[in-house]
Amino acid sequence: MSRAQVEKRIFGVLQWVVIAFLAVITLFPFYYMLLLSVKPIDQLLLDPGRLWVGFSELTFSTYQNVLQSVDDGGQGFLGMLGNSALVALATVAMTLLASVPGAYAVSRLRFFGGRQVSAVFLAVYLFPATLLAIPLFVMFARIGLQGSLVGLAVVYIAQTVPVSIYMLKNYFITIPRSIEEAAALDGCSRLQTLRRVVLPLAAPSLMATGLYVFMIAWNEFLFALLFLAAEPGKWTVSLGLQQLANGIEVPKTILMAGSVVLTIPVVLLFYAAERLLTEGLTSGADKS
Repeated sequence: MSRAQVEKRIFGVLQWVVIAFLAVITLFPFYYMLLLSVKPIDQLLLDPGRLWVGFSELTFSTYQNVLQSVDDGGQGFLGMLGNSALVALATVAMTLLASVPGAYAVSRLRFFGGRQVSAVFLAVYLFPATLLAIPLFVMFARIGLQGSLVGLAVVYIAQTVPVSIYMLKNYFITIPRSIEEAAALDGCSRLQTLRRVVLPLAAPSLMATGLYVFMIAWNEFLFALLFLAAEPGKWTVSLGLQQLANGIEVPKTILMAGSVVLTIPVVLLFYAAERLLTEGLTSGADKS
């Protein structure tokens, strides 16, 4: 057997070892969280280190408790999921609506300071959120948006637009100019070219950016606490989970069920969008 064949076999084995190791350290925390959420509290207290649970021991009462409304004795996470989804989807839509024209202008149009604009957008995003929290709270309180989901969505949009423009700009640059020139020769205006040519080609980038913005809005806690702490009926699921974790009388099994409820929508959304992220929509677009 040649040296190249030996190295190929060794690296082939090491490849699967590394993949298995990464899969274990990535999936095990979620598996343990899921296990605790369906494990009876008495079994957890008796043997907290057991990594399996029998079918006869499974219980889904924790999820029932988490999703039930507060009036019915539950934790009210179903309403919080609705609030989080409303804020996150509105943030994604408005962020993309503002970011697409901005990113296209930065990547295609020539203007004074155009090279420095991207760095400015990124620098704005790098500002710590704690520096902006109090000024935003005071400003939104004065205009009457403190304690509302609309105000929270506006804050998220202001946070995500700079980095979204930066991400989309890097993708728009990779689209050949010859495609837009061909559209212009066919009589398309700049806006028509953006809508009919550039956006369909940029669909993978739009999906990736939208997913990134959704995850930020879905998991954000600081501004949700600052704006909605006094309005329990408008809490997002991240805020509700933190309040649940601070509860002394709340069993850890219910806390884990709430964590699963918070995590699953993002995981499902990612796998649903994965195929769109990997499609080569630009293949064959620029043909001579």
